[in-house]
Amino acid sequence: MNAIITVVGSDKVGIIARVSAFLAERNINIEDISQTILSGNFVMMMMVDLSSSTHALESVKVELAELGAAMNVSVSVMHEKVFSAMHRI
Repeated sequence: MNAIITVVGSDKVGIIARVSAFLAERNINIEDISQTILSGNFVMMMMVDLSSSTHALESVKVELAELGAAMNVSVSVMHEKVFSAMHRI
């Protein structure tokens, strides 16, 4: 099962490291990642594979939102199918 994670906020040291560590601790694999800085704002999108994780998508969403709040960035998670349906032309 794949999901899309987005992280947006002021750029600071450690954002990628903390999010990646969170995922690794839950056996969630990063399939693809893109990040950039737009006008001083950090923007990252990840496609992750949760199929080997014992953590449910809903709990990952809550925990990542809490991690984001601790870093003063916005973190959102959605199932890949929902993301694809929302961005279909």
